[in-house]
Formats: sequence, C-alpha cells, structure tokens
Amino acid sequence: MYPNLYYAFEDLFGIKIKGLQLINSFGFFVAIAFLIGAWVLAKELRRKEAEGLLGYTERTITTNQQISWFDVVLNFVLGFFLGFKIIGAFLIDSAMDDPQAFIFSSQGHLVAGLLVGLFFGGWKFKDKRQTASLKPEKRVVRIWPHDRVGDMTIYAAIFGFAGAKLFDILESPAAFIRSWNEWQAGNSDAAGFLFSGLTIYGGLIIATIAIIVYARKHKINVLHLADAFATTMMIAYAIGRLGCQVSGDGDWGVPNGAYISTPDAKIVEAAPGQANMALQMNAAFYLPELHIDSISQAKHPSTKAFAGLPNWLFAYNYPHNVVEAGSKIQGCEGKFCSQLPVPAYPTPLYEVLMCTFLFFVLWALRKRIKLAGRLAALYLIFNGIERFLIEQIRVNVPYDQLPFQPTQAEIISILLVICGIILYVVAPKLQPKPATAKA
Repeated sequence: MYPNLYYAFEDLFGIKIKGLQLINSFGFFVAIAFLIGAWVLAKELRRKEAEGLLGYTERTITTNQQISWFDVVLNFVLGFFLGFKIIGAFLIDSAMDDPQAFIFSSQGHLVAGLLVGLFFGGWKFKDKRQTASLKPEKRVVRIWPHDRVGDMTIYAAIFGFAGAKLFDILESPAAFIRSWNEWQAGNSDAAGFLFSGLTIYGGLIIATIAIIVYARKHKINVLHLADAFATTMMIAYAIGRLGCQVSGDGDWGVPNGAYISTPDAKIVEAAPGQANMALQMNAAFYLPELHIDSISQAKHPSTKAFAGLPNWLFAYNYPHNVVEAGSKIQGCEGKFCSQLPVPAYPTPLYEVLMCTFLFFVLWALRKRIKLAGRLAALYLIFNGIERFLIEQIRVNVPYDQLPFQPTQAEIISILLVICGIILYVVAPKLQPKPATAKA
C-alpha cells in the first residue's frame, strides 16, 4: 500500500522526497479521475456539438479590462499560502511528521510565503501596468457546452464532496459523532475529520442535482449532457476506486476465511479454524469494522485462488493502509504499520475491473444509440447492478431496522436500476429539438 506518494516513489524508484508526503494517494487518483473525466466529457460534448445536438449561448464580454488592486492583493494572498504551506513543508523538517495536521495548522515558512506572495502579486501588478493604457472593448462571444467543462468539473467536485460527506453521516451517524468528539478533544486533525468517511453515492446524487441546475441555467440540454456524462462517470469511478485500492482507505470487502496474514504481512492459506481464531484475537478491531456484536456473526466466506490466479486477487491484507486499520506489522515502526489480520476481498480492485469494462461498453454504444437519454439510462442500470453485486462481499453499515437489513448502497443501487429502466422506456417521449447551429 502507498498511503501517499512518498511511499510510492520510495518503493518504485528508490527516491525519497519528503514533500510527497503531502500528496495522499487517494486524493491523487481522485484528481486524475477528475482530469480524465473532464477530458472525456469535453470530447463527447464536442462530438454532440458537431452533430448539431447541442448549441451555443452568447455573452457580451469586455476585453482589455484593467486589473483592479483587489486582483493584485488576491494573487499575493494565494502566493503567500503556496509558499507558507506547500513550499514550507519542504523546508520545515517537522512538517512531515504529520503532513495533514501541518496543512491545517498555523505552522508554515514565513519567508517563503512572503517571497512567493510578492512574486505572484508583482506579476499581476505588471499586467495592470501593461493594460493601463488600453481602451476597454465590448465583444459578443459564443460559448459552447464544452467551454463550460471546467465549471462543471468544479461544481461536481464541490457538491460531490458535500454529498459524499452528508450521506456518510446519514449512513452512520454514530461514527460521525464519535469522529466529531475526537476532533473537538484534539485527538484527530481537521483533515481526518473532514475527509474520512465519504459515501460515493451521496456525492453522485448531490453533484448530479447541482449539474442539472447548472445545465438548465446555461440552456444546455440535460438529456444530451447526461449521455455525455455516462461514459465520463464510469471511467472516473474506476480511477477513483483504483485510489481506494492503492491507498487502502478502508473501502474493502469482508474477510476471506481461506487465508490469514502472517506477522510480517505475508498472505498464507489458513488451516481449519485458523481464520476464526484470528478474528477472535482481533475482536477489538473486527467488531466495529464489521458492525457486529459478536465474532460469531462475522461474515467471512472462504474462497481460494483458482486457475493460476494470485492469492491477492481473492484475499488482500492491505499492508501499510492509510487508515492504519488492523494489527501491527512485525518490525515496522512509525506511521502506516497496520495490516488486516484476515485478508479481505479486494472489492475496490473488482470495481476497477468491472467499471473499466462497462466504460468500454458504453463507449462502443455511444454513437449507435440515437435517442437522447438512453445511454444515461444504461449507465444507471450498469452502475446499479455493479454496485449491488459488490455490496454482497463488501464491508458496509446495514440498516437493521429495515427488512432484509440492506445497506444504503444496496437501496440506492436498486433505485438507480429502476430509474434507468424508466428513463430508457420514456426516452422517446423526452426527445429535445435539434440545436440551431453546429460547432
């Protein structure tokens, strides 16, 4: 496992760059997911514009506007933060003891902050001097949907994070209260409180609502936009789940009773009863982890590797995981020295494989399906089925008060399939008018 990029570079290239400890592996893959998702979305929107399915809007802009002093001050502040925190992290040795706590603390390198701030502010002031003699002019410009991909990406990120946190609170309010109390007591940092416990479906739902509102405001047809987002969301989700697997963020499956972990983090086949014994010995971890009251309730099916496939494809112990969950690895010192005593099904990896395959299916169908909305409908159906299947071997919080004790993700995945089927059936009645111009 690579909790952050420092460990990845050290293991893969033998290079030790302390500043890389600031970049969490999961966050890195989420950033990559947004970048690739934005590229795919822009590509699809351009295709639809070229086919006359999406049109443009017009806006009057003023060119040669003189830069205000507010812009100069703002650039100084942004530059100061960059130097004070980011560059300061490379210059202050103690910053790497706990990078996340450092970022959210008042610590930093004042000289670096001032130098970078003055550079950024001075650069903007230079622009102000150059445009001072130019006369402002008004122009009418055409703005196509693909020009708004940057805005939509930012909306998706902000509302996605808010929705993911909100749904996590609704799914497990007791865990949120416990995390809140630990933060208030000073036992955890702000980063751990804010970024631990995120529910992907909450992010998907709230971000979708925000994008629909944005699209209607800017006269972008929602059905065509939803079709463009179908392939985008599938590949972005796959890359994001790769981040879960690489960092070991706790988003794994239930224990696989066919294997156990050795003290030095190797995975070996379990003798009869050995997995149960390991669960009992680590009851303090597994009871809250599996959301059970007794180890006898633990769900741990036994699946051995077959067809020459490696053991870790069926049972992975997530050594050095970023959430420091499980038991201590023998001989390891410092942070990130934990592993799962009984290896778990690597469900993030399964989702990476499934969603990558489904992305290529949707990509192959995107030009063949002519009715707007139907590609989005297939995405909802595929995504719902994929997630419902993975939930059968994934650790999650069940709603005990409901029949069959479903998880939040199971309920939402069933609703997604139902909504996808309904959208596929009614799509012929919802077809938009062709756009008035082609890109």
